[in-house]
Amino acid sequence: MESMDLTKPTSLAGLLDYQEKGIVSRVLLKDKSGTVTLFGFDAGEELSEHRAPFNALVQVVEGQADIRIAADTHRVRAGEVLLLPADVPHAVRAPERFKMVLTMIRG
Repeated sequence: MESMDLTKPTSLAGLLDYQEKGIVSRVLLKDKSGTVTLFGFDAGEELSEHRAPFNALVQVVEGQADIRIAADTHRVRAGEVLLLPADVPHAVRAPERFKMVLTMIRG
């Protein structure tokens, strides 16, 4: 998959439309060091608990999300970031529509 051309200022929120009762994503950058993906969650949608082999940084662009890391749940709002440590279980829930950028670093 080829990365997007982001060599000019670009509105993150404008790169992706919400889908009713769904979760949508768009890869912004992908190379050997990792990926940057934009996600849009409709209200009430969630990603069940899972683990990733690499650290990942979540940046909420619009709205807010409830993100559980191990036993702790965090409300992450637009403009905030949260680190998902490698190999630690985490889950994401949308109390309202929100968009986030997920940056996964392979290390």
